[in-house]
Amino acid sequence: MSALLLTESFAERGARERARALLDPQSFRELIGPFERLASPYLAAQGVVPQSDDGTVVARGTIGGVRACVVATDGRFLGGSIGEIGGAKIAGALELARLDAQRGTPTRTVLALDTGGIRLQEANLGILAVSEICDAIVALRELMPVVAVIAGRVGVYGGLSLSTALCSEIIVSEGARVGLNGPDVVETESGIEEMDSSDRPLIWRVTGGRLRLRQGFATELVSDDVPAIRAAVERAFETPNELGALVVQAFPDPRLERDAFLRAMEIEP
Repeated sequence: MSALLLTESFAERGARERARALLDPQSFRELIGPFERLASPYLAAQGVVPQSDDGTVVARGTIGGVRACVVATDGRFLGGSIGEIGGAKIAGALELARLDAQRGTPTRTVLALDTGGIRLQEANLGILAVSEICDAIVALRELMPVVAVIAGRVGVYGGLSLSTALCSEIIVSEGARVGLNGPDVVETESGIEEMDSSDRPLIWRVTGGRLRLRQGFATELVSDDVPAIRAAVERAFETPNELGALVVQAFPDPRLERDAFLRAMEIEP
């Protein structure tokens, strides 16, 4: 009990606090903060109150004394779902890190994800955003490792689970959940016989972080503790396992896959 009381929970923090926790003390600097009011223009018309940062925080600073960028999604806002603005912020942060690396200034990039996937209110825009994020991760990985941290209350589902699979390192907590379709979606589409979304032990047995590590879909399992997660992130950049390389081998050029997908949607790549 005393050990639990001393734990600095990562999952209990909001996106901004998670980004701040991963960066070195006093180095946090947010790009396009909430006071710039870069919110989704599509939610209000659908009766949803938008959030001034669209549920995505992009911060610059240092990790282990090295220039870094942390992107964190807020699972408390629409389940951490990704729309046009949030997706553009993630893809833009990855692209900026790639340009930094090409100029000889390596930037450690961490995606602290807590998301149910694509935002239903912006479905098509969310799909395009995920494709851009995937493209940006693959491009950056040619120059620098890209580390994903899954240690939130929602987990990572939907389109962002595909993006996560492309990362060089995937750090999960005991409470993490990772899958393409969330339990509620499976139950709605296939019935409670297929998945009872209220059966929490079942959900963790099927999509939990410990299982994903055994299956080879994660590189390290850590406790829900800020110092433990920070240490795992630093280790990931020092000795990358390149998990993402195993995924990319299945699609030698992911850009071709993206272009084919866009053409299938009758959109010119």
